[in-house]
Amino acid sequence: MRIVCFGPGPVFKGGISNYNTSLAKAFDKAGVESHIVSWTQQYPAIIPRDFKDKTSKTDLLAGTNIKVQYITNYNNPLTWNETYRYIVSLKPDKVIFQWSIALQGLPLASIAKKLQKHQDIEVIFDLHFVIQKEHSGLDKFLTKCALKYADTFIAHAYKTVDELKEVFPKKEFSVSEKGERISNSTNVIKLYHPVYDLFKPDPNFDVEKYKRENSLNKTVFFYFGFIRKYKGLHNAIKAFHQLSLQKDDVSFLICGESFWNTLDNSKFSTKVKNILFGVAKKVFLKKQDNEKDYNPLQLVDDLGITDKVMIVNEYVPNEDVHKYFQVADCGVLFYEYATPSGVESLNYNFKLPILATRVGHFPETIKDGFNGYLAEPDDIDSMTNVMLKFLQNPINRSNVVESAKDMSWENYAKAIMAK
Repeated sequence: MRIVCFGPGPVFKGGISNYNTSLAKAFDKAGVESHIVSWTQQYPAIIPRDFKDKTSKTDLLAGTNIKVQYITNYNNPLTWNETYRYIVSLKPDKVIFQWSIALQGLPLASIAKKLQKHQDIEVIFDLHFVIQKEHSGLDKFLTKCALKYADTFIAHAYKTVDELKEVFPKKEFSVSEKGERISNSTNVIKLYHPVYDLFKPDPNFDVEKYKRENSLNKTVFFYFGFIRKYKGLHNAIKAFHQLSLQKDDVSFLICGESFWNTLDNSKFSTKVKNILFGVAKKVFLKKQDNEKDYNPLQLVDDLGITDKVMIVNEYVPNEDVHKYFQVADCGVLFYEYATPSGVESLNYNFKLPILATRVGHFPETIKDGFNGYLAEPDDIDSMTNVMLKFLQNPINRSNVVESAKDMSWENYAKAIMAK
């Protein structure tokens, strides 16, 4: 069997790149010939952000037979057809597209439409969302435009399956958790977000020494990942502030890059991109929320909790990821809304319980009181209360292991390879 994983390769930042890399590695481990076909540029050139990982030194594909080809430029339609031709030249049995943002609908539709003409190739869309948060008319159009060319879908939550049915109300869907395909139907493999194994604990890392050197207290609450408004860091900081008024032996460790502050704003090119991107948002998005002005870290100073909060406001290199998870006691995911989360998966990999809001898929994966605690969304008091619950009734880490035991990349790959 030969499989192509289309999505950002390991030179890109973020969860979708990690995910696509992990998926290819899972197939490679199973003895399948695996290829990553990647973007060279994932988005319109006007977007004012740097998407490349320029800090990591670790080669995430070391020791594998995976071949990577960087070929697809969002801004150059000629490369879309070049991508199609290259994929066909590989003679794959399956091509799996990572679907994570509607904006990529046109290039993915162009490639998938041509591939679907080859009856010996199964075109699969791995859905990280269906209905996007902006939910604009353009998003709906681009989503339908691309997803209609799928033979099979992968969904990580039943909420995603329901959204798929909403987008295509006339389609007949067959949903399976084992990967069986039903003929004359659009198949949906309902799986999960597998537990990442790209980053592993370092047995020689001195946790207590690191905590002493960085003035971290006994219990460390932990936020990891890009700083974006929907991830609710502003609420998590407010909740932690209330907790700190009641408890002295707590710290909040915040690690992540501010999503929209990766370029030098003094450069002329950045200023032009900011202007053009701002105009595009006003034209195409029905809800205006200038996330570029989002700065929850200012709350740490405003609330006077700098002595209890450690901030690493940068993209964390692959080789440094482990140390932050190893010093933490639980992950904090007080999201405003959620699709299956790579950050959640990373926490499970380090056996960390999770404190999350009762939104999206979290009630499917987090059993309140067993592998974490659930708070009500947009309710600071509720968030503070689950932090207190965690202190008063700590979650046994063996529960986290138990809840994630079937969420392996091996099982995930098997379901996709099924017929």
